[in-house]
Amino acid sequence: MKLKISPSRLCGEVKAPPSKSYAHRCLICAALAGGESRIIGISDSEDMLATLDCVEALGARYDKCGDTVTITGRRGKTPEGAVLRCRESGSTLRFMIPIALTGARVRFEGTPRLLERGIGIYEDMLGCKGIKIKKDEGGIELCGALTTGEYVLRGDVSSQFVSGLLFALPTLSGDSVIKVLPPVESRAYIDITLGVLRSFGIEISEPEPNIFTVRGGQRYEAGEKTVEGDWSNAAFPLCAGALGGSVTVSRLSFDGSRQGDREILSLLRRFGARVVQNGDSITVSHAPLHGTEIDATQIPDLVPVLATVAAVAEGKTVITGASRLRLKESDRLCTTRDMLRALGADIRDTEDGLEILGKPALTGGVTSSFGDHRIAMSAAV
Repeated sequence: MKLKISPSRLCGEVKAPPSKSYAHRCLICAALAGGESRIIGISDSEDMLATLDCVEALGARYDKCGDTVTITGRRGKTPEGAVLRCRESGSTLRFMIPIALTGARVRFEGTPRLLERGIGIYEDMLGCKGIKIKKDEGGIELCGALTTGEYVLRGDVSSQFVSGLLFALPTLSGDSVIKVLPPVESRAYIDITLGVLRSFGIEISEPEPNIFTVRGGQRYEAGEKTVEGDWSNAAFPLCAGALGGSVTVSRLSFDGSRQGDREILSLLRRFGARVVQNGDSITVSHAPLHGTEIDATQIPDLVPVLATVAAVAEGKTVITGASRLRLKESDRLCTTRDMLRALGADIRDTEDGLEILGKPALTGGVTSSFGDHRIAMSAAV
């Protein structure tokens, strides 16, 4: 697929798409709940379809009508020999593994890039708990049952591993503890998981920072949920407004949102853009932009589009705390660098981030998306 984009001033209003972070979590909780749940705000994206495929493979049933999914929760354990097809969704894979471990043999499949990224700390952690793990070119096979106890995870890897355990452990008969070792990156995504769990009747306590006590024997409660707008996706049109027009994005949650990527507003203000909030809408308009320093530890998904803004901001922008981007759908530090260089930017990657020397304008050119949606969207901006 090839797209040709000509220079223009973007002006107008768009609605933020539903948050995939919330949607994944709501679908999973509904699948674990007794009875029928309705989740409003489910897109037809590949990631959502992957989670729905896996929900069905676990034994739940669903019906999708427009953007509303009705789910009847699974009864009993994961079927023997279940195949969970995760496509290219790392969230789906990492969330589903602990949930699927009820004693049966299960297999996870996905794209070559997803399997290359692997299941990280689950391998050692679950192996020590008696789970048998076998990998081949086409997938990952696991056999065994998740057990209660203490789980210790590094906090500088994906928070999705923590969330996977938070989904599964409350359904076991005994109590458990999850300890996340500092530094804890992307803490906002753990908070999203805790909030969605609470809305489905699951209580997790945190007696000390990043130590979670999970009471066993809990039951998920079915219900109706509406997925809030996605700050991560809203960042792209908002940044486009900062670069030369005036763009309004509606259907966003502000004070009540746990999404870390709402930080895009303060970052655009630091670049010098005009930012105005009105109800559930935000308008970003162009103003002279200047470089800044950004710690991306808690907002790694924003890095490609922030680098795009930095490429035309006067002075130097330094982005740090983004080493985990090397393990995304692409090595996003390298692909962001290569994409922007192809369009005329002065940019280099460092061990954990990017350094960009802004120019008055980019030259344009031909660039690749590297098979990564965030690189494609940043290139379009």
